[in-house]
Amino acid sequence: MQAAEVKQIIESQITESQVITSGEGCNFEVTVISDVFNGLLPVKRQQLVYKCVNEQISDGTIHALTIKTYTQTQWQKLQD
Repeated sequence: MQAAEVKQIIESQITESQVITSGEGCNFEVTVISDVFNGLLPVKRQQLVYKCVNEQISDGTIHALTIKTYTQTQWQKLQD
């Protein structure tokens, strides 16, 4: 699996999100930026992302996934 495929899967399921991916094979790092995370605890944010790729994790296509999640406001503050 390629990082671009992981990006497409997540972006198709978390509306109005920006996904930055890196990695290859079965190990990936993803940064997901979306206002859908507003008011959610970190665990709930990660659960939303895991839900998107649960099938790929279950069948072994994705073995390891590191997740960072931000709202648009949080992301903008990091960029300044």
